[in-house]
Amino acid sequence: MKSQKGVFYSRLHFNLCSVNFGTIWELERGQLNLRRERMVRPRLDVLSFPEDFLFERYRFSLQSITYIHTLLHPYITNLTRRGRALTSEQILCMALRFFANGSFLYNTGDAEHVSKATVCRAVRKVCLALKQFLQVFVKFPGHKPVRAVKEEFHRIAGFPNVIGCIDGTHIPIIAPSQNEADYVNRKSIHSINVQIICDAAHIITNVEAKWPGSVHDSRIYRESSLSNRMGQGEIDGLLLGDRGYPCQPTLITPYPEPEPGPQQHFNVAHNRTRSRVEMTIGLLKSRFQCLRHLRVTPERACDIIVACVVLHNIAIIRGEQHPALQIQDPEEDLIHHGDFQDGRVVRDLICRNVFGH
Repeated sequence: MKSQKGVFYSRLHFNLCSVNFGTIWELERGQLNLRRERMVRPRLDVLSFPEDFLFERYRFSLQSITYIHTLLHPYITNLTRRGRALTSEQILCMALRFFANGSFLYNTGDAEHVSKATVCRAVRKVCLALKQFLQVFVKFPGHKPVRAVKEEFHRIAGFPNVIGCIDGTHIPIIAPSQNEADYVNRKSIHSINVQIICDAAHIITNVEAKWPGSVHDSRIYRESSLSNRMGQGEIDGLLLGDRGYPCQPTLITPYPEPEPGPQQHFNVAHNRTRSRVEMTIGLLKSRFQCLRHLRVTPERACDIIVACVVLHNIAIIRGEQHPALQIQDPEEDLIHHGDFQDGRVVRDLICRNVFGH
């Protein structure tokens, strides 16, 4: 047994240790509660860079970025009064950089000196704002008089009465969590099948961006409101499409096995004219590299596609320089649908009257 003296010294040691540990804990807790100095990364003054820098990274000149900002400013401005809140110019430029480069969100964030979450919010905000202008910049058969649209197409290869060229293009996406099989296209890739119609100047006059990759081009057109308008004669003119579509009175496709003479001349003129839509899709994807593969849900992907289409038309209208064009292999639907009898009649009539001399 310990003596009373030993017990006294043991209790004294415990009390001293308790005081020391308690003091250390209070000191550490006080240090942890100290407010840390905020580390703020410097933000880029994008609009101060030279034109070639802006085009390479944002696909637009300073004047066009300013124009787009003027349009979108009411829709993308932060309402917060926080000192470090992003300006509407910064929000726009983050989204443009993502559209142009197609890199991961965190790569765009690193380039713009912001977080991945900030870039995600900026892209979403700009996409929704651009959708507000879809009916303004994407209008069928175009902003020009119908006669002028037909004349521009006629100058290409002499094909008469054309008001648009139609095609489908697949935008790859990540495998969605719901209805995954519906998005697998004929190349076994998850995608959104997008219908594009353009005029002779590469302006997109109609876009349908809502269908999963397994849906055929012909069905997308058949179920579109434009198909009904054309069928009812509301719009005077013809669309040119590939063999993925059935030949109809208002949607003309080439002869599957053309005979020498007029039918071959018809097909040559048809292909030369219709190539405008392939070039337009190539320009769209070259200008906005994000469309090479979207790592978002199908709903978000459709919004991004529509936003890029609106921006594409703004670029064409404002005379922005074209990026290096990379035309992919034609995405013609391998399933050839039966032609309509009245469609063949119209095709034969054009062939005989225009290319039969």
